[in-house]
Amino acid sequence: MFLQIHTLTAYPASLLNRDDAGLAKRIPFGNATRLRVSSQCLKRHWRDTLVATDNERSLSSELPDGFRSRRIFERVSENLRERGVDEQAARVLALCVKNLALKSSKDSDESKSEHKSEDLRIKQPIYVSKPEIDYLTDLALKINALNHDLEKSLALTEAPKKKDKLANEKKEFRDALGLTDDNLRAMRKSAMGITAALFGRMVTSDLLARVDAPVHVAHAFTVHAANTEMDYFTVVDDLNRDDETGAAHANQAELGAGVYYGYVAVDVPLLVSNLTGCEPRDWRQQDSTTPKRVLAALVDSIVRQSPGAKKGSTAPYAWADLLLLEAGTAQPRSLANAFLEAVPAKGDVRQQAAERMLSYLDKLDAMHGIQSQRQLSTTLPLSTAVTQQPVEAAVGAILDALWA
Repeated sequence: MFLQIHTLTAYPASLLNRDDAGLAKRIPFGNATRLRVSSQCLKRHWRDTLVATDNERSLSSELPDGFRSRRIFERVSENLRERGVDEQAARVLALCVKNLALKSSKDSDESKSEHKSEDLRIKQPIYVSKPEIDYLTDLALKINALNHDLEKSLALTEAPKKKDKLANEKKEFRDALGLTDDNLRAMRKSAMGITAALFGRMVTSDLLARVDAPVHVAHAFTVHAANTEMDYFTVVDDLNRDDETGAAHANQAELGAGVYYGYVAVDVPLLVSNLTGCEPRDWRQQDSTTPKRVLAALVDSIVRQSPGAKKGSTAPYAWADLLLLEAGTAQPRSLANAFLEAVPAKGDVRQQAAERMLSYLDKLDAMHGIQSQRQLSTTLPLSTAVTQQPVEAAVGAILDALWA
């Protein structure tokens, strides 16, 4: 079962997403090059909304979150010091946990460390939830309580090698810590955090689980050809003397405006599995309260949370003018091909884009003979058979259809 989310959102002069040169991101599509906003940018802003403690859409009071960082094991070391472990022992214990958590030494970042054996950073930032960090901290305290010499414990936590003389001791050590497959699986399912539950996590780890992403996000792009201009600006030095003229600084930034098509597909059984720990095939047997709350908050963020660089000078805040929700068991499909031929940049581009999108949807239905449950919410005067409702009512109706 999938939930598909289509949006049309118009932004005035803005720089929503920059490339490495500071210019607006672009993508060739159909007969024109378009402005785009990357999926990574979109997900970051949605995630910030979902976990912010001072936001009405926040899920932070109900579901745990965590950190995306290279310093996860430094945080474990800090937690140990807060629990009374001295600094040197805390570092060694955090290293023990790092050895247990990472399958390969290639994950370690030892390039800048004078003492390679004591470096706690990893090469790539990974997302680890707060319950998982607590679990790793408790595991370090267990290691400390086994009464091993810490250097011996460090050796016992290293990955086994061929003809390893410590292989039996390493196995006994893991057993003493309770690191069995069953309890690791239970920990993974119960502690992954809201960000990983929605957007997945790729790790090379024994203690942390790879999490497949149930939320699939397309790069948003303008339904018409990209049209930008360079905004030249200067800075005046307020303390200039009367005989000094000219600007203290001059620069330029690329600005663009447009109507963006956004598309998101959600694998609902996988999302429920990530949130509850069940197998995806058993998703209908689970309490739907939390998954519905998460999906409602996600849709709300998608239609009302704006990305945007240069917020202070462009105020790039806009809400979607159209939201189309679909629920069904067929493989999802984007409606991006409705805009292979760029919409002419004249008149109300939103209206033209909406009519074209819904017309293309009708053609797909006629060709494939498949129709999903649908809800539409829009500010535009459209003639369509799809029921139009306020966003909250549309979301509620589509969620009921998902669990019907």
